[in-house]
Amino acid sequence: MKSARKSSHPKADGQIVAAFGRSYLVETADGGTVSCVARGKKGGLACGDRVTFSATGRGEGVIENALPRASLLYRSDAFREKLIAANVTQVMVVVAPVPRFSEDLISRCLVAAEHQHLRAVILLNKCDLAEQARAALESLALYRELGYPLLTVSAKHDVSPLLPWLSRQTTVLVGQSGMGKSTLINALTPEAAAATAEISAALDSGRHTTTSARLYHLDAENHLIDSPGMQEFGLGHLGLGDLAYGFVEFRPWLGQCKFNDCRHLGEPACAVSQAQREGKISAQRLASYRRLVRELAAHRPW
Repeated sequence: MKSARKSSHPKADGQIVAAFGRSYLVETADGGTVSCVARGKKGGLACGDRVTFSATGRGEGVIENALPRASLLYRSDAFREKLIAANVTQVMVVVAPVPRFSEDLISRCLVAAEHQHLRAVILLNKCDLAEQARAALESLALYRELGYPLLTVSAKHDVSPLLPWLSRQTTVLVGQSGMGKSTLINALTPEAAAATAEISAALDSGRHTTTSARLYHLDAENHLIDSPGMQEFGLGHLGLGDLAYGFVEFRPWLGQCKFNDCRHLGEPACAVSQAQREGKISAQRLASYRRLVRELAAHRPW
């Protein structure tokens, strides 16, 4: 009987440290990198995924399988999903006084983090813009009252206050373009040489300086993933219960409504609506939740 033919492409394990559409940069155990594509029509891979790959040439390979994930942060709408990062332990929502940040986007990022049971932190960058930073802190106080850590930093001057929060974490930075995520990466890992760009004052938004997610190692235990700037964060993959549970201040009142199928849109005897009238839930956050429900309901029945 003939012996089994050995594969000419030995397999190895690695981690995706950059994702460019259907092309991936995989880091090997010895710290090298291999440019890979996915086998066949396989997709659904994200920066941070641990994978098995086969070498097909010098510095090139094909991803055979993805290993089980501990977490997956992603956004979606009615038509597609956009994977952001896998195997992270913490989501850091980066905002800045300039350009103007979206509080609705903050709420959506926090819901996505809650759904994956990830620690969420809000970081106000560009605090050297003192007058604008004070106003931004006032509007962000709501999230601190909800229990989310609210950090302040000026990435161009001193990022050392961030270091305790990054300890023993794999952190993904998320936020709108122009908030200074790439500047933060450069300050924390100067060798990254991540691109930065000037803010377009006319559009009141930053240019997209990061076009793909990229993982950086601060050291052996602490890691950062920089994600592309986003202007929206769809949550089409969540059910109504997941959505409501993602608003942490709603939790004491969930299950207390008169009707079991209450969507908290103003139905009679809604415990969540009553809590808002009593000042226990902010009108702003309830309005954000209701916009999300109506957005999702437009594409599917509840």
